Amino acid sequence: MAVTEQVPQDPASQAPVKKKDRTHWLYIMVIAAVVLGAAIGLIAPDLGKALKPLGTGFVALIKMIIAPVIFCTIVLGIGSIAKAATVGKVGGLALLYFMTMSTFALALGLLVGNLIHPGEGLELKPYEAGGGDAENPTVAFLLELIPGDLPVLPTLVLALIVGFALQSMGKSGEPVLNAIKSIQQVVFRIMMMIMWVAPLGAFGAIAAVVGATGWAAIGSMAILMGAFYLTCAVFIVVILGTILRLVTGLNIFSLLKYLAREYLLIFSTSSSESALPRLIAKMEHVGVSKPVVGITVPTGYSFNLDGTAIYLTMSALFVSTAMDMPMNLGQQIGLLLFMIIASKGAAGVTGAGLATLAAGLQAHRPELLGGMGVIVGIDKFMSEARALTNFTGNAVATLLIGKWTKELDMGQARAVLAGDRPFDELSMNPDAH
Repeated sequence: MAVTEQVPQDPASQAPVKKKDRTHWLYIMVIAAVVLGAAIGLIAPDLGKALKPLGTGFVALIKMIIAPVIFCTIVLGIGSIAKAATVGKVGGLALLYFMTMSTFALALGLLVGNLIHPGEGLELKPYEAGGGDAENPTVAFLLELIPGDLPVLPTLVLALIVGFALQSMGKSGEPVLNAIKSIQQVVFRIMMMIMWVAPLGAFGAIAAVVGATGWAAIGSMAILMGAFYLTCAVFIVVILGTILRLVTGLNIFSLLKYLAREYLLIFSTSSSESALPRLIAKMEHVGVSKPVVGITVPTGYSFNLDGTAIYLTMSALFVSTAMDMPMNLGQQIGLLLFMIIASKGAAGVTGAGLATLAAGLQAHRPELLGGMGVIVGIDKFMSEARALTNFTGNAVATLLIGKWTKELDMGQARAVLAGDRPFDELSMNPDAH
């Protein structure tokens, strides 16, 4: 009797199929929704204004998720700070630098916003369920189905207290931190579900504002986007470039050329997360020691968000100006201080930046949340500049921390940035320098 020999299956063939990233379809849908909404607003203004509840409903969904996002990210963020600080000089220097640059970027966004006054003349009005064209009881009923938002400032204070309490508990607090990490995954999954409704929200919001103000709305949004891109470029070339030159003697343009492939990857995905493994490998290849890279880069992805910081303050000023409710100096300083803390949770998931912006507005001027719908429409157009600036800031930070801690091989760095020692793109091996 013949025995059939069983051929062992290749374990790789049994590996689960990796899910495809479909967020690029979301990006395309938002762009199409913005264009269609603007067209309807110009061609049929009354219809455009009638679509306003779509944008209002989306903003209500964002408001609903603000408090859970802030709570989870701040609690876990304090844990990360404690963990990074325990590695000594590298962690302490990195955190001090991250806080300084984030604060500077937030202040720069406020400065540019005050200079150009984006949104001036739009005079956006918040949605009122009992007013005029919004008396449809079905619309009012559907909007009332969305849960109310929780107050942001008490949530922030509670998150800080819980975070420090868990930090003081040491190892016994780790199960709670792990539980909050699991809750955060659920919260971020809800956020992604909400973001899939963004095309509908952007369509309604843009149609309504263009229907009410015509070409003025399109011009104001274009000014904001142009000013934001220009501010990010100035921040990278002038601010980061000057610091890099003074501390290490390296040229920012050589570094930008060295990271060109990563920029292309970020531009295509609108997220700097996609280039994280390549940045780690390239920073090691350029001459920064493995321990410094291993601490600085991952920590920077949560705490060194220069592009997001500029976006938060400029967008907040855009909304306040567009609604003809400008912020005074005291409110702007309060917003700055709030964003210094809250912006540390504005990474890692699509839409977290919008939630952080909404949290800042709700904490200081809740009446401004009615203008968030316009930002939803143009947020995707600014995401590339945000991600590229965040990424560049972390690359520069790694080189600076390496230099300050004497863990940067300057000979290797100069040779690599001059093109004499190219990076192995196939194996992504930083090589043994």
